[in-house]
Amino acid sequence: MITLHRLKGTEFVLNASHIECIEANPDTTITLSNDRKYVVQESIPEVIEKILEFKKRVLVFPLGSAPDQFKKVD
Repeated sequence: MITLHRLKGTEFVLNASHIECIEANPDTTITLSNDRKYVVQESIPEVIEKILEFKKRVLVFPLGSAPDQFKKVD
């Protein structure tokens, strides 16, 4: 999941696994695999960086082995 911002500034979380396409026309538009579209403040490189960071956390730190900053707080 990645945190993004709508054009009016509202923060939301998007499941990065469902992203099919990211375009700039001129605003960054994210199309999901179900054809739902989101227009966000972040640029294409920023969205890609967020996706890569998310995937690194998931792949590098298997469940229960993440550093304290990534561990779930009960």
